[in-house]
Amino acid sequence: MSRIGKEIEIFLSCSRSMRLLMLSNMIYALVLPVLEIFVAAYVMRNSHSVAKVVTYQFSVYAGTPVAFYLNGYLLNRVEAKHLYAVGMMLSGVAMMMLMGLHILTPFGIATSGLIMGFASGFFWANRAVLALATTSDGNRNYYYGVELFAATLASVAVPALIGWFISGAALYGWLGGAVDRAYRIVAIVFLSLTIVASGLLEQGSFRTPSRTPFVFFRFHSLWRRMLELALLKGLAQGYILTAPAMLIMLFVGKEGTLGATQAIGGVFSAGLMYTAGRIASPRHRGLIFFAGLVLFFLGAAVNTLLFNALGVMVFIGCLLLAKPLLDLGYSPIELQVINVVSRIENRNEYAYLFNHDLGLFAGRSLGCLLFLAIAFWGSGVAALKYALPVIALIQLLSIRVVGQIYRELDVPGRATLSA
Repeated sequence: MSRIGKEIEIFLSCSRSMRLLMLSNMIYALVLPVLEIFVAAYVMRNSHSVAKVVTYQFSVYAGTPVAFYLNGYLLNRVEAKHLYAVGMMLSGVAMMMLMGLHILTPFGIATSGLIMGFASGFFWANRAVLALATTSDGNRNYYYGVELFAATLASVAVPALIGWFISGAALYGWLGGAVDRAYRIVAIVFLSLTIVASGLLEQGSFRTPSRTPFVFFRFHSLWRRMLELALLKGLAQGYILTAPAMLIMLFVGKEGTLGATQAIGGVFSAGLMYTAGRIASPRHRGLIFFAGLVLFFLGAAVNTLLFNALGVMVFIGCLLLAKPLLDLGYSPIELQVINVVSRIENRNEYAYLFNHDLGLFAGRSLGCLLFLAIAFWGSGVAALKYALPVIALIQLLSIRVVGQIYRELDVPGRATLSA
């Protein structure tokens, strides 16, 4: 109890705006597993097409940079917390629209994906703006540790509960045995959660970026390194979000198993994220990122070698640790580089957030195109089997890029990372 009391004291020592932002993010963390896992499962269930799942995801990625661009102009007139709330609410609306489609046509999937992309763009753009405004380099490990702790716990509990509910509709005749109706009820519940998270955020007071141009094409060499890292991250991001759902639906075909599988190792991962965020210093970020890269590669390699239910379990187990480790290492590095380069070039911080998303989009597009190319020339199953290890292997190049970034930042411990 004394340990818990100490952790609460540390939380309360943060600024009020930082606490409100963390609480809002914790509530919205309950929604993210639905957007990342069960929307893909819904498309897979109703279309039986891996290519359509990737088409939906690519549409999301296409809408995201457009929203980032619009957001840059809207920040001149609207507070970031309002736009952040719009992003959260719009994600719930987009989910409802997709699940309202009776037939998943390519046009309907693409339209729903674009709207979800707009929601994602407003959400992540302003989430980063608010994080920059309320945190410093010294407390960002803690901020992201708390955030990922909540997100990882949600990734355990939410998929298990939703999987149980949707499977109950199919197995026991709940809701008249209508699985699609169960999906729609889930969407309504989580739309309500976005309203609660948005209302909580509105109580905070946050600094808004200066009203200056944010579209540039020439940058400092340090930022170009960061764009290389964004490209490599984007290359794997789509697979990290959609591959678990597609693999489970391919081998098992039951949402209940999807939820149970996502729960494996989740509690351990959540504890690890919080502990790492609390005790790790800025110089440890590259090593945390390195650990995530290696775990992702190992999980992808085992899945390809076995390519059965056991291989999927190993891959998802590795991913449960790899994804939060990658985020915990990557996000503070990104914000630190933005702080440094914005001062060097005397530019609006949002210029780098917008440009960073373009780097992510380029990587995501290449990843999706690789997947679709393998699916076209081979099959969707071949794409799931071979694209993952190829992407994971390419992403290991991030280790070298992080070392180069550390050299330019002159961060202690760079020799270890370069080696």
